[in-house]
Amino acid sequence: MTSDYIKQKLTEKFGEQVIGFEESYGMMTFESPKDINLKVLNFLFDSEDLKFRFLTDLCAVHYPDQKGREIAVVYHLHNLEDNVRLRFKVFADINKPDVYTATGLFSSANWMERETYDFYGVNFIGHPNLKRILNVDEMDYFPMRKEFPLEDQSRIDKDDEMFGRGGTLGFGTEKTDHGTLIEADKNNIGGEIV
Repeated sequence: MTSDYIKQKLTEKFGEQVIGFEESYGMMTFESPKDINLKVLNFLFDSEDLKFRFLTDLCAVHYPDQKGREIAVVYHLHNLEDNVRLRFKVFADINKPDVYTATGLFSSANWMERETYDFYGVNFIGHPNLKRILNVDEMDYFPMRKEFPLEDQSRIDKDDEMFGRGGTLGFGTEKTDHGTLIEADKNNIGGEIV
């Protein structure tokens, strides 16, 4: 099964509603309006020619510079019989990130959609139990959105002793002329070991 064949089948069924066909990293990618995501997923699943019946992954991406299309929901589908993979995207406005749930078609979508909601705020319409899965319920923001500045690397009040960037006595991360204490002690190992 070729990418051209999949594209042909999709355009025969949905016409100009499926767009953006490309082959990136060896996987065909395309998009459709978010309002027909279930129709496209059902077609890919039910078609005896296509047989994309395994949902490998479902996630989101935040594109802050794409006004009206800031949140992308990405489905990775797999045809296990022909060993063909496919990437399908739908885009939503960040102010109303509503996308229909795929839990009726793929049971595995349940937890993946909950995680996507938890980190990106995508409201999966019709989901049986859409609530936070990893973050605390009291969070009033979605941490994977690119709405927060990155950490200022010039800060001197931060002490990352667990990562070897300075620390307190006894952790082996104190700076010397030759690196950290542990690195300096490596040269003296040998004679004192019994």
